[in-house]
Amino acid sequence: MNRRTFLKTLGLAGAAACASAPPAALAAAPDSRSGDQATLFDLSKCVGCGACVEACREANAGRYPEPKKPFPQMVPADRAKPEDWSDQRGVDDRLTPYNWLYVQHFTVEHQGKAVELHMPRRCMHCVNPPCANLCPWGACAKEGDGAVAISSDLCLGGAKCRTVCPWHTPQRQTGVGLYLDLLPAYAGNGVMFKCDRCAPRRAKGQPPACIEACPMGVQSIGPRAEMVARARELARAMDGYIYGLDENGGTNTFYVSPVPFDLL
Repeated sequence: MNRRTFLKTLGLAGAAACASAPPAALAAAPDSRSGDQATLFDLSKCVGCGACVEACREANAGRYPEPKKPFPQMVPADRAKPEDWSDQRGVDDRLTPYNWLYVQHFTVEHQGKAVELHMPRRCMHCVNPPCANLCPWGACAKEGDGAVAISSDLCLGGAKCRTVCPWHTPQRQTGVGLYLDLLPAYAGNGVMFKCDRCAPRRAKGQPPACIEACPMGVQSIGPRAEMVARARELARAMDGYIYGLDENGGTNTFYVSPVPFDLL
């Protein structure tokens, strides 16, 4: 089967599925924020210790990719450049397939004073996530509690999710995933990885590892409306600023900072 036939077959299957869908399935979707849990970061508390990063890595280590090498040759050769972080697993100052959370450090001048801040960075878990909306394989989806997750069993590593993400969050590891069993030269180039708010822990009723491990209580989690109210109250109390309420249509991650975010 060549690539054109493969994609045509998928297209026909998708069309058939839509044609057979009952009217209820085509009705207007409910409020996309209903049932969402959101997280709130109080940046005035973060000391940049990295305990959240270590907890994330420990909790998710069993889900990190183990690529098969050498990687399949692409056709055409420049279709998708391989991305390999498997020999750089210790990198923790940026997002990678082996590091789904990192802390960004800032020293900025605000109101005539030097201010040092530390900002934990990972997926923002958007209310209406473009990554999930545009994934052609349905590998990326928003879950009932508002977390946005990528299925490593379905993802082909096309990286459209990263292209449409304003923060370019998902990261690709070549040499793993479904594409190896389909058309490795023609379709995909690995699997995309990112924070899914510790899906295995959430399934057990446990909080994300980063929240549990933080010694300073930087992050809290709860119903979105409650976290929005708390973020606004906190911002008023510190005469601060909020990020995440409206960015990209609104997210389920809020940061409150004592300095404007355009300085960070």
